[in-house]
Amino acid sequence: MPQLLLELFSEEIPARMQQGAARDLERMIADRLKAAGLTYEALTTYGGPRRLTLVIDGLPSATPDREEELKGPKASAPEQALEGFLRKTGLTREQLVERDGVLFAVISQKGQSTAALIPTMVDQSVRTFPWPKSMRWGSGTLRWIRPLKRIVAIFDGAVVPFEIDGIQSGDTTEGHRFLGSGQPFAVKDFADYRAKLEREFVLLDVAERKLRILEAAQKVCADKGLALVDDDGLLDEVAGLAEWPTPILGDMDPQFLSLPPEVVRLSMKVHQKYFAVRDPAKHGLAPHFVVVANVEASDGGKALAAGNSRVLSARLNDARFFWDEDQKVGFEPWLKKLEGVTFHAKLGTLAERVERIAALAREIAPLVGADPDDAEKAARLAKADLASGMVGEFPELQGIMGGYYARAFGQPDAIADAIRDHYKPQGPSDTVPTAPLTVAVSLADKLDTLVGFFAIDEKPTGSKDPFALRRAALGVIRLVLENAVRAPLREVIAKASQAAAAQPAGALGKADPADLLAFFADRLTVLLRDQGQRHDLVAAVFALGDDDLVRIVRRVEALAAFLATDDGANLLAGYKRASNILKAEEKKGPLPTGMVETGLPNQPEEETALAFAAAAAATAVDAALDTEDFAAAMTALAALRAPVDAFFEKVMVNSDVASERDNRLKLLGQVRAVMGRVADFGQIAG
Repeated sequence: MPQLLLELFSEEIPARMQQGAARDLERMIADRLKAAGLTYEALTTYGGPRRLTLVIDGLPSATPDREEELKGPKASAPEQALEGFLRKTGLTREQLVERDGVLFAVISQKGQSTAALIPTMVDQSVRTFPWPKSMRWGSGTLRWIRPLKRIVAIFDGAVVPFEIDGIQSGDTTEGHRFLGSGQPFAVKDFADYRAKLEREFVLLDVAERKLRILEAAQKVCADKGLALVDDDGLLDEVAGLAEWPTPILGDMDPQFLSLPPEVVRLSMKVHQKYFAVRDPAKHGLAPHFVVVANVEASDGGKALAAGNSRVLSARLNDARFFWDEDQKVGFEPWLKKLEGVTFHAKLGTLAERVERIAALAREIAPLVGADPDDAEKAARLAKADLASGMVGEFPELQGIMGGYYARAFGQPDAIADAIRDHYKPQGPSDTVPTAPLTVAVSLADKLDTLVGFFAIDEKPTGSKDPFALRRAALGVIRLVLENAVRAPLREVIAKASQAAAAQPAGALGKADPADLLAFFADRLTVLLRDQGQRHDLVAAVFALGDDDLVRIVRRVEALAAFLATDDGANLLAGYKRASNILKAEEKKGPLPTGMVETGLPNQPEEETALAFAAAAAATAVDAALDTEDFAAAMTALAALRAPVDAFFEKVMVNSDVASERDNRLKLLGQVRAVMGRVADFGQIAG
C-alpha cells in the first residue's frame, strides 16, 4: 500500500522541544487521518535539530465510501420539524426513508483521494502546532518554532503539491549544515530519504544519535584509560544538538578538582553540555571532559578541545570564586539574609519557614530515633545555603552545598548529611534517606510545605500542582515506609499545624487534617498501584480509619494475598451476599441486635456451625490484629469460607418465623463485623 513521507525543515529546533514536537506531529496527523476514515499499518515520527519527519506505511490511496443513516422526526411531525431536518441533511422529502412511522436520511458519500486530503491535513497541523514558544518571520502569518524553510510531501512516489505561507511542498531537502554537500537533493521515499540523509551526515533517529554519542564517548575515554560519567539527561539533550554527533575528549586544569565534584559536573553540564570523566583507578573525577561536536574536525578535534577547555576554565573560575567567597561568610549571615526573602505571600519569609521546620523536626525526632537537639539544629541550618553565592548561581545545588559548607564550618557529619539530603526524595526514582537525623529534617520540611499550602487553600487541582505538593506527599510516604517509621499521620500533621500556629500568621494552623489524610490516601493509592496493588484494596483498608502507613501497607499486602486464594475469593462473594441482605433489611427498619443464639429448636446445623465459626474467627482475628500479624488474621477469616458457603446453601435467611429470621440476620451481621475488623470488604471489587 502507498507510503506518505512528510518533512518539515526549519532553522534549529531547541533540543528540549524536539521529541515532544515529534509526538505532537504524530498525534495531530493520526487524529486527522482517523477523522477522514483512513487507516494505516504504521506511523513513525522523528525529531531532530532541523527537521520533523513523519512516515506512514500502508495508507490507502482513497478514503472508503461512506453511508450514514440519520434518524429524523416522525412522519406525522409538524412541517417545521421536517423542514429543519431536510436543511440539516441537504435532502428532499422524497429522498427520506420511512420505517415504523419515523423518517430516516441515508447519506451516501463517495470516497476521496488520499492525496487530495493530505494538503489540508498538513496545513491545519502546521498552523495549529502547539509549540511552547513560536515566532513569525517575514510578511507571512505562519508561526513556527524557527523559520520554516522546506516541506517534503511525497505520497505513493509522487509529490503532493500544496503551499503553506509561500513555502511550496516538494521532494527536496538538505543535509548537514557543515559536513554535507551544501546542495539540496531530491528523495523518492522514506528509505531513499534516510539513506541520502546519512550520506549527507544526518542521523535521523534520535536513538541512533544517542547510541553514536555513547559508544564514541566511551571509546575516546577508554583510549586514555578513563571512564565516562553516565548522565542520561545530558545524553538526551546533546542528542538534540547535533545531526552528526562527534564526541571529543578535552583536558581540564587539574586544580579545579579541588572544587566539590557536583560543582564541576554542573558547570560542565548546565553551561557547556559537557560530560564529566572519571579515572576508574581513583575516586572522584578526572581532569578531562567530553564535548559532543557537530562536525568531524580534520585535526581530530584538537582545536575544538582546546577552545572548549578555555571556556570551561572560565566557567570553573567563576565557580571557584563563589566557593571561596561563600566560605568567608558562613551560616549566620545567610540565615539573617533569609529574613528578607519571601517564601510565599501568605506563608511568610524563608526565615519564618526555617523556624517552623526546626520546631517540627524537634517534635518528629523521637519518632524516628533522632536526637531532638541535633534535629532542630540541622533543620535550622538546612535552608541557609539558599543565600549563598554558589546556590544563587546553581540552584540545583541547594542542600548539597549546604552539606559541604557545614563540614567546612566544623559541623558534625550527621548534621552535614541531614542538610545535604533533606530535600530527598524528590521524585519516584530518587533515593530515600535512612539516617534518622536526615529523616527527621526531611519529614519536617515536606510536612511544613503540605500543612502550609493546605492551610491557605492552595491544594492541587486536576493536573495543576504548582507547589509540587503531590511530590511532597509521596516523599513523606516513602520516607515513612522505607524507614518503617511508626508515626500516625494524624499525630505528625497535628505537630506540623502546631508549629505553624505558633507563628504570628495564624492562618497557618488551619489546615484541615481530614483533607490532608485524604490527600495522603490518594498518593499512597497511586504508589501502591504502581507497585502492582489494586486501588480498591487500599480504599478497603483506609476505610478503617487507620493512619499508620506502615500498618496500612502490611494490611493491603496481606489482603491481596488472601483474595488471590480460592478461600479469599469465595469468602468475598459470601460477604457481598450477606451485606446485600443486610442492606435490604436496613431499608425496612433497624436490624435486630444482641447475641446470636444457638441450640434453638429445629435450628439447622449449618446455622449453628457458622455461629461458632464466627465467634472463633472474631477471637482469632482480634489476637492477630493486636500483634499486627495480618497473615494470621487472613487465615482466621479463611476458616469462615466453608461455614458461610454451607449456610447460604442450606439456610433460608428470611424465614417466616420472626425469631429465626432475626437470629440469622444477627449472625450475618456478626460475620460482616468480623470481616470488617480486617478491611471494609464492601469497597473491594469482585
